[in-house]
Amino acid sequence: MFRREKISRAEGPHECKTSCVLPDSLLLSIMPQSLVSNCIHLVFSTKNREARLTSELRPPLFAVLANLVKDQKGFIHKVGGVDDHVHLAFQLHPTVALSKMVQVVKSESSKWIKEQLGSSKDFAWQKGYGAFSVGKSQEVDLIQYVENQERHHKRESFEDEFRGLCDRYGIEIDERYVWE
Repeated sequence: MFRREKISRAEGPHECKTSCVLPDSLLLSIMPQSLVSNCIHLVFSTKNREARLTSELRPPLFAVLANLVKDQKGFIHKVGGVDDHVHLAFQLHPTVALSKMVQVVKSESSKWIKEQLGSSKDFAWQKGYGAFSVGKSQEVDLIQYVENQERHHKRESFEDEFRGLCDRYGIEIDERYVWE
């Protein structure tokens, strides 16, 4: 049995000071932490891009969305949006699948919106979403982008914005399906 104190990193294979060679799989088993930086830009719209997110509804909705991300071990940077879609900038926890995060955020926020709308319970988010990974050097720009959604959408539609995001991140879209 090898003791951790005797393990040192050397060029090439990992060697211990007693001149035995440790395989990488054993070395990984004694590294106690995983280090992950996974900043996500998540975008999704209301069903058929209906203008359902009023200026009165948005601030509390953004707080609900932020709390849902936190409930899934995420760290929220910023939530923003306009009357037909939202943007979230957050750090995804390494133990949480992106698809699970999106499913929880969309389903729980949809329930909350329906409660706020009272008798008008026909609210729904679009089926799909866009999620883009963002490097550390781009986080400040992303946060400002999400923060300035109202100003941004005075000159650009959601569809044009989403096409641009997909193009920027190298994602090919099929217009027949992306706008559901």
